[in-house]
Amino acid sequence: MGSNTPVQAQPSKTTPSHLVRGLGLWSATAIVIGDTIGTGVFLVSSDMARAVGSAGLVIVAWILGGFIVLLGALCYAELGAAFPKAGGPYVYLGRGLGPLWGFLFGWMSSFLDRPVAMAALAAGFIRFMSFFFPAVATPLWTGTLAHADITFTAAQPLAAVVVILVTAINYFSVKLSGGIQVLVTSMKVGSILVIAFGGFLLGHRYAATAASPRVGPTGVGTIGALLTALVPAMWAYNGFNDLGDLGEEITKPEKNIPRAILMGLFTIGGLYLLANIVYFYVLPFATVAASQHVASDVVQAFAGTRGADWLTLAMALSAFGALHVVILTGARIPYAMARDGVFFQFTQRLHPSFNTPTGALIFLGTVATVLALTGTFEELYSLFIFAVWIFFALTGIALLRLRRVEPELVRPYRAWGYPLTPLIFTGAAIALTVNLWMVRPVRSTIGLGVILLGIPFFYRWRKATGSAQRE
Repeated sequence: MGSNTPVQAQPSKTTPSHLVRGLGLWSATAIVIGDTIGTGVFLVSSDMARAVGSAGLVIVAWILGGFIVLLGALCYAELGAAFPKAGGPYVYLGRGLGPLWGFLFGWMSSFLDRPVAMAALAAGFIRFMSFFFPAVATPLWTGTLAHADITFTAAQPLAAVVVILVTAINYFSVKLSGGIQVLVTSMKVGSILVIAFGGFLLGHRYAATAASPRVGPTGVGTIGALLTALVPAMWAYNGFNDLGDLGEEITKPEKNIPRAILMGLFTIGGLYLLANIVYFYVLPFATVAASQHVASDVVQAFAGTRGADWLTLAMALSAFGALHVVILTGARIPYAMARDGVFFQFTQRLHPSFNTPTGALIFLGTVATVLALTGTFEELYSLFIFAVWIFFALTGIALLRLRRVEPELVRPYRAWGYPLTPLIFTGAAIALTVNLWMVRPVRSTIGLGVILLGIPFFYRWRKATGSAQRE
């Protein structure tokens, strides 16, 4: 595959040459938590309940998902500390497996990962708003396209507006972005704690109705049901891997990246388990499985309509904050690729005053706006998980290969439990993507097609960059 490092393009004379290190440990930890806690924990337990058919298996799915992402976090902590560069996995895969694999990650991230996540979070934000304004979810148009039923609601253009607004916020300052994350993340954590402790203290009188007959999953065994339930769980856990994208903007990255990832993930796992135990403590299983706003319905059961309104508003702000950090981290990937000459060159533009990657922000915002207009919350996060977890598996393989071919590489942090850590993580990622392909073959095939479409672009850009350097 040629050199193990990406092709380097000549820096532009009209743009700043570097990003600013303005994020400390607490901002970095807040980014991990804020990127991860978005819409998932407040909404997807109903999807998981329908998949597995019992409260106990829902909890098992959350624990299994947390274990898998913990293994992944250990891998990403090692790679992030060793390569604190903008672009994160784009750099790891380029170094560990070759430039094409790094490029395909960046291509997937720029067209699927971050734009789909942005669109899904915006759709989740609007879904929270539908708790207050039910008309938002009213179908405006229904029809059939390519043998598939299509429904267009007011939520989709509203989600597109939210994407545009948050992209504009990220345009102005990385320090401002870090400060916003500390504030919004505190609100997210507070919301989950209110749900958890409020449910335990005030929801006891409803607990007697929480036991209900097990509802079996249809057409699948327990293992298949758990794998299906892991898809929404992994949407809720996603974000542990994104901090490396900001490697050039974190102070003392060799220490703060691993610390922030692990501190953030342990906090998230504990909060998720607390919240889900309360869901099934307060509400009957069938109610959870049928709910469109699980957390809001739980709060309404023990705190009334006004309490549910306040918590739903806080959860909407949680989705808004997660959208903010997805854009913040995601823009650094096309920026890093363009800087290496293997992406659209306008995406390497930095604002002369704000030092933010404005070209990449505009690019991601545009793609995400289009996606927000075309899909629902569930459709978007399923496409996201399929595309992203392919590259999670490849990242585990890259770590294994780097340990073998570059044993002398300076590694400020080494993953615990190596080599089992990357091996189990890689196997779980493969199982999850294969199962999702079987469950949603059309969208998964489209996602794979978008990834493979990047190959001719890579060779075209690489050839052009090599010619420019020779001149």
